[in-house]
Amino acid sequence: MQCDRNANNKKDNNLEYMKNQFVKRANFWFISLAILVIGSFNATTSVAQSGENLKNQSHIKLALNAFSFNDVLMAKGTPEKPGFTLFDLLDWCAQQNIEALDVTGYYFPSYPEVPSDEYIYEFKRKAFRLGIDISGTGIRNNFASPDPAVRAADVERAKKWIIVAEKLGAPVIRLFAGEIPKGYENKWDEVAGWMIECFKECAAFGEKHGVIIGIQNHGDMLQTAEQCIKVVKAVNSKWAGIILDTGNFKVADPYADIEAVIPYAVNWQMKESVLGNTSEVKTDYARLMRIIKKSGYRGYIPLETLKLVGRVKPYDPFVLVPAMMTELQIAKGDVYK
Repeated sequence: MQCDRNANNKKDNNLEYMKNQFVKRANFWFISLAILVIGSFNATTSVAQSGENLKNQSHIKLALNAFSFNDVLMAKGTPEKPGFTLFDLLDWCAQQNIEALDVTGYYFPSYPEVPSDEYIYEFKRKAFRLGIDISGTGIRNNFASPDPAVRAADVERAKKWIIVAEKLGAPVIRLFAGEIPKGYENKWDEVAGWMIECFKECAAFGEKHGVIIGIQNHGDMLQTAEQCIKVVKAVNSKWAGIILDTGNFKVADPYADIEAVIPYAVNWQMKESVLGNTSEVKTDYARLMRIIKKSGYRGYIPLETLKLVGRVKPYDPFVLVPAMMTELQIAKGDVYK
């Protein structure tokens, strides 16, 4: 009898053990399934919200365009007072904690000829050691000239400087359209056709060297968002875009044209006034930052201070640039909270 009771107890224990194991396994699979469902939901939600989240992130880098220091960079030095060079500008940017510099080609000593590799690589090395990105470079050109020889020569110059940009590690080279040629004031489409062919050739060359062509609205042949978009669409290359110059839209509401062009922008020139260098009406930086945030633009925004045309007000970039940079940083911080 005792054996029967022991056998029954053992059987009951085994059944209880199996029951417990089944419950544990069922709970494990239920929890696992719940995790998978929740994870899938979160992943879907994350993907759906990613675009909005990116817009809320402040992934824009305020930079400096070297043209702000045009006068001092172009001034010839003397043995007693050496000139201010691009290397000096790098040191100054480091002192001001400026993240990036658009190093305009005019200020290389050899311009319009390309600088030596030794000069390029020493500049690149110093910028790297100081923690300063090279956000772009640029040259002078005229793709709106009625003379095919002039256009061809400027395309060749652009190609040479595309290689300089490649060596510098500059992602973008800034090119102009050109002034409206005399006698062609009412022939925009004809002149635009010349420009577009030049930009196409430059973009194809830029693609081979990993350099994007930035077409700047400079208040010349390109004065409106419509004109900019028409040209960049006709060029039709992922290696070409717009350098968005906030001070050179010749329209009633520059902010509207700025917003329209942002989807095509590969770099900027943020000016003190959206009305250009003849106006003392300051850019509404907070409004501009809200437009930029809404667009989802990510990348460099170089600022550029300018002399006021027709004004005797003293121009000192060593004062104006830090002041403008501070205003932009405040606006950026307020908008990208």
